Amino acid sequence: MAIFLWDNFTALPSDQRRAASIAAVTHALHDGYTDMITVMLPMWQAEFGLDYAALGLLRSVYVGTMACLQIPAGVVSEKIGAAAVLAFGTALAGLGYCVAGTSVGFIMLIGALFIGGVGSSTQHPVASSLVARAFAGPRSLTALGTYNFAGDLGKMTLPATLSLMLLVMAWRPALAILGCLGFLLAAIIFVVTPRYGRDATGEAHTETRAMTAAPPPFAFPVLVTIGVIDSATRMGFLLFLPFVLTQKGASVQTIGFALTLVFAGGAMGKLACTFIGARIGAIGTVWLTEGLTAAGILSLAPLPLDGALMLLPVIGVALNGTSSVLYGSVPSLVTAKGRTRALSIFYTGTIGSGAIAPTLYGLVGDAFGIWTALTLLAVLVLLTLPLAALLRPALPRGYGSRMA
Repeated sequence: MAIFLWDNFTALPSDQRRAASIAAVTHALHDGYTDMITVMLPMWQAEFGLDYAALGLLRSVYVGTMACLQIPAGVVSEKIGAAAVLAFGTALAGLGYCVAGTSVGFIMLIGALFIGGVGSSTQHPVASSLVARAFAGPRSLTALGTYNFAGDLGKMTLPATLSLMLLVMAWRPALAILGCLGFLLAAIIFVVTPRYGRDATGEAHTETRAMTAAPPPFAFPVLVTIGVIDSATRMGFLLFLPFVLTQKGASVQTIGFALTLVFAGGAMGKLACTFIGARIGAIGTVWLTEGLTAAGILSLAPLPLDGALMLLPVIGVALNGTSSVLYGSVPSLVTAKGRTRALSIFYTGTIGSGAIAPTLYGLVGDAFGIWTALTLLAVLVLLTLPLAALLRPALPRGYGSRMA
């Protein structure tokens, strides 16, 4: 698959290669920055004497700021261009970690993560819009799915790099060094990113307009709703998984291994479903992945621990695979002029639901038990199937059904 991707990448025109490369590397860095917080929490707890509520607030400040400012970031990008906004945001995210490395107290750390969150708010709407501008029609399913997969690579590599650095140096210089990556990438972004006009001229938009000049007004809200349910399902499942495995006799080490299986399956699901979506269409892929998600969650209950561990990578593929085709379908359901803003709204909705869902499902679990909450979760994810069916007439040929 790596050879296939490379051969197809090198065959692309220069602007498309640059757009895809910048978007993928930026996604990897920003997602890696987000998950570096998890690695740092024990260090910050020991350094500043923080309780769990304060530690939770640190991550909430970063992710919450990132989620809330994505729509404004998209609007600003429409005014001054993707290159400037994406470069500035990446530099700001790096600055946040440099400031965190000099923090002398909790308040300063909060401020540093707020700065980083402001910077990272630019990445999803602007980078994904850059890819959508460069790639036309059904090709955007694969292009945006590959961009989506790059974020998972960042989640795996950057926190791991930080962990290794902490073995040989203190956390302050480690954060400063990784923060400087943001400044380096920002300079590259500003120089290398293709410049597209405000009206997004070019092959991609011409082809997309030919495919669907007037998307139905209901289509995009339905797609966002599917994305919200999908994201809520993913976060709700991850909330309960450690406790499900504990009931089956899993140790702490086994739970860590199980989460790795889910995340590895998720990363592969994002990449694999970009190609599945290009073959059977977005609607068919949603039916496949969401149906498999519900079946996998319900199948966990009767399985012993070994069987559950074998099932987890499959669940991971299904949990994360849907997102690739959902992101890739956004450009086909909005006008070219509103594409950046639509992607901003989509990411705000999915990230926001992922942040809220654990609390809501946690309340259900407290009141009725874990297995009742998981059953509810599996039932609710099936609501995406009729919603996806509603989208079939709205999607251009190649999106909604098998390509000719």
